[in-house]
Parts: sequence; structure tokens; C-alpha cells
Amino acid sequence: MQKIYHSLLITLLFASVSSGALAKEVTVMISGGFKAALEKLAPQFEAESGDNIILISGPSMGKTPQAIPARLARGENADVVIMVGDALKNLEKDKWLLPGSRVELADSSIGMVVKQGDSEPTIKKQADLRNTLLQAKSIAYSDSASGRYVSSQLFKKLGIEDKVKEKVHMIQRIPVASEVAKGKYALGFQQVSELIPVSGVTFIGELPEDVQYITRFSGAVTAKAEHPKEGKALLNFLSSAEAQKTIRATGMRSVKTERPVNPRDTVQ
Repeated sequence: MQKIYHSLLITLLFASVSSGALAKEVTVMISGGFKAALEKLAPQFEAESGDNIILISGPSMGKTPQAIPARLARGENADVVIMVGDALKNLEKDKWLLPGSRVELADSSIGMVVKQGDSEPTIKKQADLRNTLLQAKSIAYSDSASGRYVSSQLFKKLGIEDKVKEKVHMIQRIPVASEVAKGKYALGFQQVSELIPVSGVTFIGELPEDVQYITRFSGAVTAKAEHPKEGKALLNFLSSAEAQKTIRATGMRSVKTERPVNPRDTVQ
């Protein structure tokens, strides 16, 4: 009886080790705009695939050491990168990506927040937005795609570039909304999906459509991926109709589809 028990124990232990050996750790370098969606979807992918997702956060662009291109350049490993499509295109040109592995994941619009408890301005029309910006004591934006648009194009389109230049601030690496929540800045602009998860702020809404800027988020398997098959499976999962429901709930838009629901209008 003892021999049978011992044999069974060894069999179970071997099976456990074998099962664990089959599980892969899929390392994903990801920029903030898509991070909230992947964090919600990761448990489902891990349960269905048996693999584990390891997240490494960093901006799609910019000069900080945490930026995804900088991480790859200094030899950090990743199976998948998920980032702003234009920045991904640059990685593709520099041969950091596995050819043909790019998958379009979602579109992201720019929105605005104020500190929770502060008065809530309207920005539904271009004139409203212009007036709000002129009256604001300070304005913050990110160092990534949305911030580059706000600083180089939005103010110019509204004809207020010279009027606001002394009160605008670029926030590097960390979420813009987190600085607004601390009261450091009156208004904060970033992609909606990066604003919504932050506590201590009130989401006012998206930019008016006539001055809106849409950022495409895409993913690809890296050229040096240790687990390219599992990485591609993750991207296919994220682009599936089932996953897109969760992605839209985080404030993003499915590629070439409808305007997302304003979280403030959604009953929780």
C-alpha cells in the first residue's frame, strides 16, 4: 500500500512539474493608453491559455529611460509590444519586430479631467474648450502622442497658443491625472483610457470632434521574442470581438467603429 501511495505521489508531482513547464511567461511592454484594458483581460487570457502575462510599462515615445524604444535599445526582453501605432511603425522600420505580426487593437481619444470637487467646466464645443483653457490657472498634458498633439496643434487650432504658453506643463512618464488629483494643475489632458482609472479626478469628457485627435494602439511580436507563438495568440485574443467589449469599457474605441460611451453617463 505504501509503495502504491509513493508511486501515486511521484506521478502527481511529475504531472504538476510538467504542467508548470508548459506554461510560458509572455512579457509585454505596454504604454499607458492600453494598460487598463490588458489588466482587465489578462486573467481571462491566462485562464484560457495556461500562460502568464508579465507587464512592463513605459511610454510609446519620449526621452525617458522607461520609454519602450529605449528599453528595447538597451537590451530589455519582451515577447510583445503594445503601443501607439506610429511609434510601433518606427520599431518596425528599425527591425525590432517580427515581420507580419502587427495587429490593430483599438483607437483612443483625448479627454480632460479636473481635480475631484473642483468646478466642472464644459468642453462640448470648440468655443467652450477655448474659454475653459483661457480661464484655467494651469494646464497639464503627457509626453506621449496625445500631449504632442495638445501642445503642437490643439492650442494653435484654437488660436490661443501665445495666451497659454506660460501655464502649460508637460508631464513625463506618470499619468497626468495623478498630478491633477494632487492639485498641482487645474486641467489635465491625456487619452481617455489613461484618465479614467485614476482616482481623485473628475472626467469632464472628450475633446470636441472637430479638434479631436485619435491615437491608434497596435501590438506586435518582437523579433527577439522567446515566446513568439504565445505572443501572437495574446494579440489575436485582444483583437477578438469578445475582448473588444472590455476594451471599449475602458474608454477606447474598437478600430473603425462607434464613439465610446462617456463613463460619466454609464450607470455602474
